[in-house]
Amino acid sequence: MQTSGNTILVTGGSSGIGLGLAHAFVEAGNEVIVCGRRKDALEALKTKLPAVHILVADTGSSADRQRLFTEATTRFPALNVLVNNAGIQRKVDFKKGEVWAETASEIAINLEGPMHLSMLFIPHLEKQTRPLLANVSSGLAFVPIAAMPVYCATKAALHSFTLSLRHQLASTPIEVVEIIPPAVRTNLGGSHDFGTPLDEYVASVMAQLADGRRETTYDMSAKASQANRAELDEIFHRLNGR
Repeated sequence: MQTSGNTILVTGGSSGIGLGLAHAFVEAGNEVIVCGRRKDALEALKTKLPAVHILVADTGSSADRQRLFTEATTRFPALNVLVNNAGIQRKVDFKKGEVWAETASEIAINLEGPMHLSMLFIPHLEKQTRPLLANVSSGLAFVPIAAMPVYCATKAALHSFTLSLRHQLASTPIEVVEIIPPAVRTNLGGSHDFGTPLDEYVASVMAQLADGRRETTYDMSAKASQANRAELDEIFHRLNGR
């Protein structure tokens, strides 16, 4: 990926990894559009990073995805990079169950969103210079934490979808990249102080994108994405305590 001179849409870019990527893309000399569900968070981002453009959209909603596509491509016709980053992470105990709407919402944001947005944007991206479509999955796509079964399942599905999408688009100019984070110090799933520092992780992603990597990995995600079955079993037992 040429990491400058692009027009980039980052979904879920008002916090966490999306926010870190938005900052890095702006600093590298790109025009950056960030979408998110919360207008106040987007306006706070715009105050801190005036160069960024903001669009309010819930990527868990089919209607909002349609509206986001129309508005983004109308206002920014040179848009050539889509980063499907928006996601939520929840603990769910299936022994106790929950209201299905909560589960459905997580699936819609984490999986339906990237799939639908990819479908919407592909015809537009095909006409652009240096088009790229990136899906942000997770090291947990390869080995899950059982306490977060829906999140891990959606990320495993997103990894599978990305492989298929890359194959289908091989005859087009669109480059398909999977960004596979390890645990990163963000507010995903609730604020925590473990994992790779955000700045360190984002710097590694930018370097790997510049090197033309089709998959960017780091630390645990590098190990999990290349592990054999015995190694995956060992990681699973270590992550889940038994």
